[in-house]
Amino acid sequence: MRVVLIGFRGSGKTAVGKRLAGALRLPWIDTDAAIEARAGMGIPAIFAERREAGFRALEREIIAALPADGCVVSAGGGAVLDPENVAHLRAGSAVFFLRAPPAVLEARVRGSDRPALTAFSPAEEVRVLLAERTPAYRSAADVCVDTGERGVGEVCEAILSALFAGTVPRASCLRSLDAIVRMVPSAAERANLCTLLCSKENPLRRLFAITGFPCAHSKSPLLYNHLFSRFNLNYYYTLLEWPDVGDVIDLVRTLDIRALSVTIPHKSVVMAHLDEIDAHAAAIGAVNSVLNCGGILSGYNTDWIGVKMPLDDVEGSRAVVIGAGGAAAAAVYALRDRGMEVCILNRTEGRAAALASRFGCEYGPLAALPALDADVLINATPVGMGDDGRSPVPQEHLREGMCVFDLVYTPPQTPLLAAAEKRGCRTIPGTEMFVYQAKAQFALFTGIEVEPALIRRLLQ
Repeated sequence: MRVVLIGFRGSGKTAVGKRLAGALRLPWIDTDAAIEARAGMGIPAIFAERREAGFRALEREIIAALPADGCVVSAGGGAVLDPENVAHLRAGSAVFFLRAPPAVLEARVRGSDRPALTAFSPAEEVRVLLAERTPAYRSAADVCVDTGERGVGEVCEAILSALFAGTVPRASCLRSLDAIVRMVPSAAERANLCTLLCSKENPLRRLFAITGFPCAHSKSPLLYNHLFSRFNLNYYYTLLEWPDVGDVIDLVRTLDIRALSVTIPHKSVVMAHLDEIDAHAAAIGAVNSVLNCGGILSGYNTDWIGVKMPLDDVEGSRAVVIGAGGAAAAAVYALRDRGMEVCILNRTEGRAAALASRFGCEYGPLAALPALDADVLINATPVGMGDDGRSPVPQEHLREGMCVFDLVYTPPQTPLLAAAEKRGCRTIPGTEMFVYQAKAQFALFTGIEVEPALIRRLLQ
């Protein structure tokens, strides 16, 4: 067993780590103390001589060399900002985020000799850095534990309870079996989940899921379970196919499901059931990722990153988006983030107008495409999906040199992309959107960065 404590200065990592190590009869390692021992000087002197970059380099060395098992680790407050550190800390570990309100943390660290990391006052520095780091703490943790009003002994008891009994009472697991039976289409998967929920052998194994209606076709369970195994994470990813996303969110809260991928038709409706919405998701008007940290459900959108990243080396300033739904909103947001002029075209022009008004774009009917001379064209409609042999754009409306990005990813070669290749266009398949949104979502859910090439291989 390896237990890792993360969190901001003053959250209790040192005192809790010592007490917890004693209770578990394991050695305790404080990474900051290990850094000082390696450098032969205190942290203030390290910062004075080597700056923060030198300190972080030592921190990476110490974390990479930690024992793989049989210890309790108290990690430095900024350690989780480095995905490489997160991967090392997470592997085979139970990671606990100790959190407390800013005022409590500021009071606890007042008078510390630790060097300032900003030009702000000590109190303001706590608030600024805590706001910056909290997303990383949430992503890198298995369990979130409040320490603001709890003593060291109470926090240790909460951690020990999670380690040996899990985060969900057995009665709640048993009450949820009926919901599992309803929401999981596969009989084999239903049996697997029932066994997992009722077993006492691995109480801290955390559930993840995708929800939609339908979603049984999703590649996410296979992809995520491969990645969980690769990075030695004690997680399992399943699917919850159900028409009412409110029922799904109730199950997330009851079973303390760690994170949820959200697909159609729930991306907008789910927002009303969450506690927090990220600024990007709020602007797009859709959530495709939900992270559960200590019962607080936060909504995010990684679809727009899935659109933006494949276009990273594409030149041009004018783009056309076909469609006016949630995928179109993510595409427009990504293009506007790149500073491009965008025109939204849709069969129902009124819907295009409504979306355009949100982002300050032009709009029009599909027939307007030939006159727009676009550098980039994105299909954000389902036309061409599966056995649909249609293209949303006549081949003669595509021009040589245009970049055509079809967000449909089944099949990988859609009718639109086939037509675009014949016209000499650069093409980007929808699988690339899936790859990059999955990369961003996996980082959000775990704090670990995955290479796009690995995701592509796992999807083959």
